[in-house]
Amino acid sequence: MATVKKNKQTSTKSLSNEYLGKYPGLTDIEVVSLKNSYLIDSEGKKYIDFLGGWCVGNIGWGNKEIEAAIKKSQSPTYVHPGFLYRPWAELAKLLAEITPGDLKVSFRTTGGSESIEAALQIAMLYTGRHKFMSVEGSYHGDTIGALSIGSSDKRELYKNLLPNCYKINTPLDKKSIKKIEERLKKKDVAAFIMEPVICNLGVYIPEQGFWEKLSSLCKKYGTLLIMDEVATGFGRTGKLFAVEHFGIVPDIMCFSKAISGGYAGIGAIITTEKIAKKIEGSFNIYSTYGWHPLSVDATIAYIKYWKSHTDEILKNVEEISDLFRGRFVQMDFAFGAELNIIGLAIGLDVLDKGYAKDIVENCRKEGLIIKAEGSNLAMFPALNIKEKVVRQGLDIFESCL
Repeated sequence: MATVKKNKQTSTKSLSNEYLGKYPGLTDIEVVSLKNSYLIDSEGKKYIDFLGGWCVGNIGWGNKEIEAAIKKSQSPTYVHPGFLYRPWAELAKLLAEITPGDLKVSFRTTGGSESIEAALQIAMLYTGRHKFMSVEGSYHGDTIGALSIGSSDKRELYKNLLPNCYKINTPLDKKSIKKIEERLKKKDVAAFIMEPVICNLGVYIPEQGFWEKLSSLCKKYGTLLIMDEVATGFGRTGKLFAVEHFGIVPDIMCFSKAISGGYAGIGAIITTEKIAKKIEGSFNIYSTYGWHPLSVDATIAYIKYWKSHTDEILKNVEEISDLFRGRFVQMDFAFGAELNIIGLAIGLDVLDKGYAKDIVENCRKEGLIIKAEGSNLAMFPALNIKEKVVRQGLDIFESCL
């Protein structure tokens, strides 16, 4: 047993350094509370939160309606996955009602990575194939399957990731479609998986027509299309789900992050009745804490809030998106900049990694939270953020350039 020194004066930073594994990009901000679009640290400093937990707090922090519903919860402490539990069925029905097309049957998970793993398994069982295609540099989670379909540089760290995971590079255009078809026509790829809008690649948006052609190719060659909506779902891009921009219906959709708005840890996948029926009896995702009763209560309350406020929230997204776009084009950047924005998924490439890092650090000092991914600055503010708060945040941002 490790010797633990008891000292009431030990700082949170010291405790974290001694007992917690190191997280890349960890800041010195010690969070004590969150409210609306603000984060408050242990010294009472208030920060404008333009990151939203990376697409988690889509309707801000501390929503009174949702918190009231959670407090009324009389759910059991725990329900074994092998039992019937009505709120599970109610949540699954809600997901079927709000997702596009014939997506209907849900499976319970605890988060995004587990959702991706389950989707890959379903694709293998349904098609009888074991190969996958995805976009180079994308991020889908940190489990072995998710890493395998993510950025290729992970193969240098983890030597034995899943084999037969083929990557297509951006730009996603007519040339890439030809390369994809060359691979798919061998009829041995179980699934093509990607985000409708690729958040960690600077909010990369495929060229017009890409999605329609990809969906058609997948159908033609018997490859399932898996949409990772973990980050893009629940209004982030200006539609309830990002696939709605492109008029396609995938075979499987994966959720987490904003599915509960940050009120509880939970994930889910949804697929068609046809696929679910074929894998019945062979697919067994046993998730001990998948859809824990408290998480389900929070998620049901959150989705019901969304259903009753959808028009209002998405109208705000449109207006605030225009505000961000208008301000950015007026700013002067040291090396120039390239803006990708759809709804309130914002990627701003400032064309220099060091410059991006400096901007993030200067913003943090001045009370604004954003994040850098290489030379790309990422911003995912609350979808109901107030115009006044956005203007204050953008003033801080511009002063840090």
